[in-house]
Amino acid sequence: MLTRIDHIGIACRDLEATVDFYSRTYGFQVFHTEVNQEQGVREAMLRINGTDDGGASYLQLLEPIREDSAVAKWLAKNGEGVHHIAFGTADVDGESEAIRDKGIRVLYDEPRRGSMDSRITFLHPKDCHGVLTELVTAATPGDEDAH
Repeated sequence: MLTRIDHIGIACRDLEATVDFYSRTYGFQVFHTEVNQEQGVREAMLRINGTDDGGASYLQLLEPIREDSAVAKWLAKNGEGVHHIAFGTADVDGESEAIRDKGIRVLYDEPRRGSMDSRITFLHPKDCHGVLTELVTAATPGDEDAH
């Protein structure tokens, strides 16, 4: 079951300038930053609010660190802006399998490590009305060594 909007991913060329914009304009503060070498991005998670299921909703700002990363290619084609939407779920494995059974292409055979040690997978945008969609199971304390 999908429980919340986990985050909205926004592709940007300058992470510091984009963080500054969202902080000055809306008062959002950086909750977490990291470099994800596998995905070729540097990112900042700006926490928007808590949710009923104990999770939170974020803006995820993504700056590519390599020209061959998916975000760099997307920026070259589309410019800065909304890159994807992510829905939270307690069971990314089960949810992705159920969605795959409905004929939606799931981009990873097995979920991968995402921001803040979450487990993630993506759904093909051509099967989701043009929207790249991510499914996320947030890490719980102590999960860091489980993946």
